[in-house]
Amino acid sequence: MPMFKIEQYELHTQTYQVEAQDEAQAIAKLLKGEAEPVDDSLEYVEVAEDFGLPAEECRDLADELRDHGVPVDAVIPSIRSIEEVE
Repeated sequence: MPMFKIEQYELHTQTYQVEAQDEAQAIAKLLKGEAEPVDDSLEYVEVAEDFGLPAEECRDLADELRDHGVPVDAVIPSIRSIEEVE
């Protein structure tokens, strides 16, 4: 039976520390990559079902998934990539 490697989109949170004059500057620095992550603060939130492979570009796969009961609209929910591996 074939083996597959699948990348799935997931939401995680990460806590950061940054020295700043106020909240706005702290956020601006974080978004510029100037904040330091707090050790052991990465936390899983949920599967990111709004992101995924475009169903229009993967019509055959989308149809097969629907046959398996997977709801597929504009995207194949949460799947970034899939490939068969040896």
